Amino acid sequence: MNYIASIGSYFIMIREVFKKPTKWPIMKSLILKEIDELIFGSLGIIIFISFFIGGVVAIQTALNITNPLIPRNLIGFATRQSVILEFAPTFTSIIMAGKVGSYITSSIGTMRVTEQIDALEVMGVNSLNYLVFPKIIALLLYPFAIAIAMYVGIFGGWVAGVFTGFSSSADFVEGLQLDFIPYHVAYSFIKTIVFAFIIATIPSFHGYYMKGGALEVGKASTTAFVWTSVTIIIVNYMLTQLLLS
Repeated sequence: MNYIASIGSYFIMIREVFKKPTKWPIMKSLILKEIDELIFGSLGIIIFISFFIGGVVAIQTALNITNPLIPRNLIGFATRQSVILEFAPTFTSIIMAGKVGSYITSSIGTMRVTEQIDALEVMGVNSLNYLVFPKIIALLLYPFAIAIAMYVGIFGGWVAGVFTGFSSSADFVEGLQLDFIPYHVAYSFIKTIVFAFIIATIPSFHGYYMKGGALEVGKASTTAFVWTSVTIIIVNYMLTQLLLS
């Protein structure tokens, strides 16, 4: 019953986020601040992870091609499909659930512990709109980060394939172009937008409704990461069934 109550509270929170909006001049500065912290502040780790994930996919594909009749352009094809369909949108989102989600939960949870949220409510400010709405809008730029992850991941695969001698540059590029379906990129961006909403709201929920002191802030951050990751995996399965079946 606690889980059902929490799900209900989560959707009530989502409804309250869009009520009684904060004045635009204030909201604009909040959104720009969140874009800087949540998106641009995460590009470094996204680029680092994507590069090596693409390289690992290329090397593993090459090592499993033991039949000489199988064309070497399969390495580029497998790297492109793996990075675009799953690794860039889903794997990166789980990493972001840890980095960004923990930051969101701890920052809002600290405001709850120090009674800053109560002060906002006393001043007549819709604290949910003030705290959560800028994060939702900022993470609408998350597909931009995933597009970079796709490019860097494929580039990492090319570097790994060519410089280790498993594939020539021409074969790898030919594999990248083989049977390319543009809808797969659109599918990844659709998933990314949904994941962005999850990353913005579930950690906010755990931070906003937490009770206790500093120790409970850390526990709430861990719980938020677990539930955000679980939700991303479940939603990923559902969206794959809906959009690719």
